[in-house]
Amino acid sequence: MSQTDDAVQAASARLVVRTVAVDETEPLIPRADPRHPLVWMRRGEGIVGLGEVVRIETTGATRVEDAAAAWTSLAELAEIDDRVGLPGTGLVAFGAFAFADESEAMSVLIVPELVMGRRDGRAWVTRISLDTGDDEATDASGSAEVALPEPAPKRQVPRVAFTPGSLPPVAYEAAVAEAVRRIDAGELEDAGELEEAGRLEKVVLARQLVGELHEDAGLRATINRLAEDYPDTWVFAVDGLIGASPETLVRVDHGTVSARVLAGTASRGAGEASDRERALALAASEKDRAEHALAVESAVQRLAPHTARLDTSPEPFTLQLPNLWHLATDLKGTLGDGSSSLDLVQAVHPTAAVAGTPRSIALPAIAELEGFDRGRYAGPVGWIDGDGDGEWAIALRCAQVDPDGTVTAYAGCGIVHDSVPADELAETVMKFRPIVEAFGG
Repeated sequence: MSQTDDAVQAASARLVVRTVAVDETEPLIPRADPRHPLVWMRRGEGIVGLGEVVRIETTGATRVEDAAAAWTSLAELAEIDDRVGLPGTGLVAFGAFAFADESEAMSVLIVPELVMGRRDGRAWVTRISLDTGDDEATDASGSAEVALPEPAPKRQVPRVAFTPGSLPPVAYEAAVAEAVRRIDAGELEDAGELEEAGRLEKVVLARQLVGELHEDAGLRATINRLAEDYPDTWVFAVDGLIGASPETLVRVDHGTVSARVLAGTASRGAGEASDRERALALAASEKDRAEHALAVESAVQRLAPHTARLDTSPEPFTLQLPNLWHLATDLKGTLGDGSSSLDLVQAVHPTAAVAGTPRSIALPAIAELEGFDRGRYAGPVGWIDGDGDGEWAIALRCAQVDPDGTVTAYAGCGIVHDSVPADELAETVMKFRPIVEAFGG
């Protein structure tokens, strides 16, 4: 599907943007809209948006490309006065994109009316408005006197009772077994990109948990719990998609590009000695290192054409989260072709860490074996600014909260030739834990 009429109309809007520094020490998440939160935080720093000035919606195989084009047009027309000059200041949009080309889920870029931010010990407020041609209104939008919403009082997290979704545990184990069979049989692709030609080596299979949100308190307490329990992750909320992702898809900042690839997982130990043993075992695991290498190779292959230089961690390192260990590799480089962050999102999504290898075989296998629409799960989520810089994570450890109160949580595992179905099911239970606990489970 090509760029939608709504996206074209949104791209023609003329925005007036003013960012000013403020003295602010209160946490940002309690100021978020409880019904429609827009949040991007890590270690207490990031941005929170309120209201909606422009909404760009796209679908289909060109959803990221269409959004990037609309965003470029919108940014070129905008009048921007940024008096702070940090990542997240000036014109910004929060975004969340569907995982699959065929998904029925809408992909969105949302430009808020008000953005509150904090980074490197500095705080700011950005006001964004449509240029109506009223000089007095335009002047008012740039006023340094900004009335911030008061932080909401701390509340109990809303409670959601989750039950298995369309792929219950027994069916999930059967899907894993079938994936292993296909990998061991050397399933070939019928057609695809030449650089991806080959046999199926890895496929990532996910399952769902589904519940109902009945509380009237909104989602701030849930998001705040994720931020408190998982401070080293990207805690996000965009158009009902909320979560705490440890995986950086891509970050672009003034010509530099970085990413963090995660693949390979182990549970935390009960005590210090046990925990250390599990981390060492993960680092030495041939299965997990092979799975990780496929994910790193995929990321490098897709980022390298856009960079003048791209370096990776010499060896995978173990990343400690409160509930599990991951094998991780950091990538950092210098852009060589002026790509925006959304251009790079288009280039790298979906990664082998959430799809498989080769992608042209793994994606049809996912659609067949999972049997449900992932929506925005494992898709790109993050923000972009007027220069095209931004931070994007992979939407993991997350749930989609629909307007009718349905909450759908997702977790998946990378399946390779020696995967054991019961072990992979247990891994999904670990990965569900952040979002289940954030909803009072």
